[in-house]
Amino acid sequence: MRILLFLMTNLAILVVAGIVLNILGVNHYLSGSGLDLTSLLIFCAVFGFVGSFISLFLSKTMAKFGAKAEVIKQPRNHKEQWLLTTVEELSLQAGIRMPEVAVFPSHEANAFATGWNKNDALVAVSSGMLDRFPPDEIRAVLAHEIGHVANGDMVTLSLIQGVVNTFVMFFARIAAYAVDSFLRRNDDSNEGSVGWGFYIATFIFEMIFGILASMIVMWFSRYREYRADEAGARLAGKGAMIAALARIQSEHEISHMPESMVAFGIRKGRNPTLGELFSSHPPINDRIAALQKL
Repeated sequence: MRILLFLMTNLAILVVAGIVLNILGVNHYLSGSGLDLTSLLIFCAVFGFVGSFISLFLSKTMAKFGAKAEVIKQPRNHKEQWLLTTVEELSLQAGIRMPEVAVFPSHEANAFATGWNKNDALVAVSSGMLDRFPPDEIRAVLAHEIGHVANGDMVTLSLIQGVVNTFVMFFARIAAYAVDSFLRRNDDSNEGSVGWGFYIATFIFEMIFGILASMIVMWFSRYREYRADEAGARLAGKGAMIAALARIQSEHEISHMPESMVAFGIRKGRNPTLGELFSSHPPINDRIAALQKL
């Protein structure tokens, strides 16, 4: 099901991007005189933003399938009833429409929120957290996730990702065209065209620029965690928010959430391989210290 959803998402991106490009009249960014930078920028922007926003619009569906999250429609026990009541109260405090509430199977203590706007969101908590954490700390974690929704973090992150995607594609193709032109500088028979070097160089430059650009996205992701922690402290109490983060820090399970949802969890699934620059979450010690200063 995950593979099928992935394929369908990418097919939707290609179809929608193709339709938009045809409407805009942008079919080719390579001409006999070289790169048409205006057409190239439009081409990159369409693919960059279409991919980002289709993922945003499908985020709830992808989260439900990917994390195997079960939405609570009719509470089956007092825990689920308490969960619905708590989310409803926190949503009212935050001034947003109550999101869907779900539980996903995982021993790890984690929770996430997603959705294409703050009045059509999903908040999910792991079964392990629901079983092990005291109610005041679960409430704080839910308040943190409600804070993400109320702050519009999912939409803002998609906008930033769209901008990053656009310029990664744009500058990668400019650099690749320069490399290809240099390699073919003595070949007059194919003036105005590109060779395989262009496509190979495009792939390489997209990888390099994509890695560098991801630091920008991760910086914003870390920033929004501090804001969500502050919202959690405001809605559920600073002491409860600090206690919840400290308890999460004391647990060291490996994440069982899909990679696409890790950035939306209250904690990251694994340590970053190249340091904090590529981490979607700041260290919990830093988050606790920031809360203590409020």
